[in-house]
Amino acid sequence: MSLKILLAEDHHIFRQGLVKIIESEESLEIVAEVDNGDDALRRIVELQPDVAVLDISMPGMTGLEVARKVLAEKLKTRLVILTMYKDEDFLEEAIDLKVKGYVLKSNTADDLLKAIECAGRDESYISQLFSDVLVRRREKRKQVMLKNPNLDTLSPTEKVILKKISLNKTSKQIADEMYISFRTVQKHRANICSKLSLNGWNALLTFAVKNKSSIE
Repeated sequence: MSLKILLAEDHHIFRQGLVKIIESEESLEIVAEVDNGDDALRRIVELQPDVAVLDISMPGMTGLEVARKVLAEKLKTRLVILTMYKDEDFLEEAIDLKVKGYVLKSNTADDLLKAIECAGRDESYISQLFSDVLVRRREKRKQVMLKNPNLDTLSPTEKVILKKISLNKTSKQIADEMYISFRTVQKHRANICSKLSLNGWNALLTFAVKNKSSIE
């Protein structure tokens, strides 16, 4: 049974090249091609493809904005992001949004196919050119955990909320995104402060922003 693929890329010639690469594999089937983020999300909802390959920068919603919607709406489609930029912040945001594949456009066709196949198996694949970024991320997380061992005492929900705080989200925004009440978010914030020995909202925000890349 072939994997059903949605492809979102606004540059027509480059998109046609991607089509040829993907269709060279009998196990992959392109079910839709779009050239902007809004149509990408609409077609993901309609078609529920196994994997969506998204350009990180395109008209309408960006690839990462589409990923945020897919995560928030708990859609089953797994995502592979294509990018021209070796940007650490973009990669970290993609990881936080549970993107399964992250591939540079300058990489080989094999790299893209591996990312799609891994995503289809619900596994992660990140281009080797980002290996140094991943090493730094792991090392930074290790140092943060040594200084703040109580991070491991946070519940999964508290970790999600702490991550959103690190992105400067307000309690109302967090409540809306997580489909929970404002009061519930405030209660979680208080619990996080207690567990991490942080005195007040400002201390919580400072801690979250400082350790953003280490919060999972």
